[in-house]
Amino acid sequence: MKTILAPSLLAADFGKLGQEVREVAAAGAEFIHIDVMDGMFVPSISFGLPVIKSLRPFTDKVFDVHMMVEEPGRYAEAMKEAGADLVCVHQEACCHLDRTLHQIRDLGMKAGVAINPATPVSTLEWALEQVDLVLVMSVNPGFGGQKWIPYAKEKIRQVRERLCALGLEEQVRIEVDGGINQENVREAVEAGANVIVAGSAVFAGDRTANVKGFLKKFEMIEG
Repeated sequence: MKTILAPSLLAADFGKLGQEVREVAAAGAEFIHIDVMDGMFVPSISFGLPVIKSLRPFTDKVFDVHMMVEEPGRYAEAMKEAGADLVCVHQEACCHLDRTLHQIRDLGMKAGVAINPATPVSTLEWALEQVDLVLVMSVNPGFGGQKWIPYAKEKIRQVRERLCALGLEEQVRIEVDGGINQENVREAVEAGANVIVAGSAVFAGDRTANVKGFLKKFEMIEG
């Protein structure tokens, strides 16, 4: 699968989010990563439904909504109405993960499942055939600007190996989120990630140049 970039709006300028979305999309980002936090599953509170809805007119790129909330299935229908294309829920936050994933897909959205740094890949064994994306957190969720946790690379490898064993490597994407920059992105891609979430590394400085820098790196890594 082609590697794609998903700029994380958590690091964007909140005073001009629409402009930020438009700029990174024009530069070549294919996903827009939107973190939704409820102050319970993670300490922070971030974007909600009205913000997602207000940003939808600015681009037709994939809205990759990362739900860091307790029992995210409660919001699935509202996320669809707000313009989400892909909704990723945490394995740790769902009492009935299978039901939540089916709920998302039945609404016509793609479904993703995320795991925190200390959560074993084995907890996803019965969910992999129900998802379109697996998100490996390479920092502890809830705050931007953290450093990449090195053992995330091994977890990405494990997800890739399991998907290959199930014959799903061309259907299920592997996303990595946390501490990714142009210096360490090769580690993540070579381990098997093909959706790269980057916040500060995109929105600090020249957004267009940063996006194009990542895309060039992807081309070099993929040969």
